[in-house]
Amino acid sequence: MRTRLVLIGSKGGPAIRPGGPSPTSSLLEIGGRTIVVDCGLGVTRGLTDAGVNLKVLDVVFITHLHSDHVLELGPLIHTAWTAGLATTVRIFGPPGTRDYWHGFLQAMKFDIDIRIVDEGRPDLRDLVDIIEFGEGAVWTEGGLTVSALRVDHPPVTDCFALRFDHAGASVVFSADTAYFPPLADFAAGADILVHEAMLAEGVDRLVARTGNGARLKEHLLASHSFAEEAGQIAAAAGVGRLVLHHLIPADDPSIGEADWTAATRKSWAGALTIASDGLVVELADESSA
Repeated sequence: MRTRLVLIGSKGGPAIRPGGPSPTSSLLEIGGRTIVVDCGLGVTRGLTDAGVNLKVLDVVFITHLHSDHVLELGPLIHTAWTAGLATTVRIFGPPGTRDYWHGFLQAMKFDIDIRIVDEGRPDLRDLVDIIEFGEGAVWTEGGLTVSALRVDHPPVTDCFALRFDHAGASVVFSADTAYFPPLADFAAGADILVHEAMLAEGVDRLVARTGNGARLKEHLLASHSFAEEAGQIAAAAGVGRLVLHHLIPADDPSIGEADWTAATRKSWAGALTIASDGLVVELADESSA
């Protein structure tokens, strides 16, 4: 049984620019499940490009409600429905996820109602089960266990790292977080740690480009981790591979993979992957675990 991680969208923040990467989303295939982690803009196309048949969409996890993690959740589910989805999708998210979904349904009420009558589709409102979670055990089924850790992402309080374990394989997503040492214990021994990362030399240029000035820079420094800090967490956790994700900045032409690698190597000597849209990270065959 193959375990595969696909980095659908690799950039931090909601803005997209010509030729640049998409905001954060990932596909995790583990324990026979197809799991979407976060739903930034572009997730639907990214999943189909990764070979996912949307009509069998199964489970979605949302780490927090910033738009670059949840903006395309509703459109993903709706598009899967138009592709033939007829079975329940479970959406796990922090408090407020249910409000988001109900708001999306209200916005799309005309389209949903007319397609039910005109095209004979099942009622989309009956096909989604929202489970809002907090810190601790989140879900256990078929040998797969999922747990959550509240991380440090001010001013958002309900932001959660996620750990997926099945048959000896384990993948941890940091979510968005400042340097947070308890994450090392949460990720201890994981095969893969997917950790957000920021490069100091790109922050001022990013702030200048977006025009938000000092306030944006203040947020970035208070709420996100530098690549070297991600390496520190990976080293303390003893993970098998560190994947830098949610890159800030991800679309600065003067910053390349070598820059991310050099910053991370100050604290992490192990296996390292720098995210890009559509990049596949394989784990060992679980049957051999």
